Amino acid sequence: MKSAVETLEPTKVKLTVEVEYAELKPSIDHAYEHIAEQVNIPGFRKGKVPARIIDQRVGRPAVLEHAVNEGLPNFYRQAISETSLRPLGQPDVEVTEVPIEAEGPLKFTAEVEVRPELELPELEGLELTVEAGEVRDEDVDERLESLRERFGTLVGVDRPAAEGDFVVLDLKAVIDDEEVDSVSGVSYEIGSGNMLEGLDEALTGLSAEETTTFKAPLAGGDHEGKEADVTVTATAVKQRELPESDDAFAQLASEFDTIDELKDDLRKQVADAKTSNQAVAARDALLEHLVEKTEIPVPSGAVEAEVHRHLEGENRLEDEEHRAEVTEQATEALRNQILLDTLAEKLEIQVAQNELLEYLVSASRQYGMDPNQFIQTLDQNGQIPAMVGEVARSKALAVALRDVVVKDEAGEVVDLSEFIGSDEDDAAEAADATEESAEDAKA
Repeated sequence: MKSAVETLEPTKVKLTVEVEYAELKPSIDHAYEHIAEQVNIPGFRKGKVPARIIDQRVGRPAVLEHAVNEGLPNFYRQAISETSLRPLGQPDVEVTEVPIEAEGPLKFTAEVEVRPELELPELEGLELTVEAGEVRDEDVDERLESLRERFGTLVGVDRPAAEGDFVVLDLKAVIDDEEVDSVSGVSYEIGSGNMLEGLDEALTGLSAEETTTFKAPLAGGDHEGKEADVTVTATAVKQRELPESDDAFAQLASEFDTIDELKDDLRKQVADAKTSNQAVAARDALLEHLVEKTEIPVPSGAVEAEVHRHLEGENRLEDEEHRAEVTEQATEALRNQILLDTLAEKLEIQVAQNELLEYLVSASRQYGMDPNQFIQTLDQNGQIPAMVGEVARSKALAVALRDVVVKDEAGEVVDLSEFIGSDEDDAAEAADATEESAEDAKA
């Protein structure tokens, strides 16, 4: 099979392919067999109709059409592999020559958007700045307060509701004298702001069994965004009572015997979280630097296809304002993907089995699914390679950070080795992977 590539645009190529008759013949033979099973010709049993009879009754063009439709996807994939192209969408294929009368070649062209070639900037000597990771007493106190709230109890009070109180409420929303929504017996914390606009103000100062009304845009449902007359009744007002910060609480809320031991552990948690945040900030800063210093052409067709898929799923194909927002998001996402794929290739990133598994298990938790079921679903839908790509992109940024100096605002170097690993770690993982492969092959 012969293949030639013509660059039409930085992100689009024309692939010209010539398939020798010998390579096409298995598909032609299979086409004759399939058609022989489908046609009824007097004097011949199904499946036993000779090729020359099929040519007479059905026509060789129909046979070749069947053969080309069957073989073309494989020929295209083979040509893509041999030319090392990286498609970013579906090809526009045109068959230009079919061997109808003689044993000639099959010729076709395929125009397809591809990942462009990028020139990445050098990272050696680059310095990135992140926020300081100093642990303050206030940070520890905040964690302790959050822990106390988890073990707090709600106690009814006979007074007007205030910020931080919990109100058990009944609520009804009316638009043009029609009740469009209602809830009853819902517990709501004043100040959380996660229900209706204006609800915090309406409940503040309200005592049990008192009712008030206000206007607010609805936050969901068929009438989302429409202003409604809302009537709310507080059936009970409760305040949270927190346990004392003492040794008894430490024993109740943790594996520690004293409050001082618990605070020490909370301080370590805060330190770990701040270092993790520094790692995330450094990765974001590095990505921003790479995007700023790299010219990245983005395939418009791939963006349009993703935008259409997104809007179709939301049933908002006619929403031009939302289309503009989604187009901007899709363009940025594809730009980052192209950049990180190029970076991963440059750094020769390999994804170990344990890295992929760890990522999939973490993703399954986000979707609230059993990890085995989640992985099986991805596998059935052919999405595992896409997950490998996600892990490779993330790992590429981490590996690239090893060539960068990260400092905090005070000018101190930040040690991110726990999050970005080291070349020695990669070598050990590669050795383990090789050993696992050898054991699997032996088994």
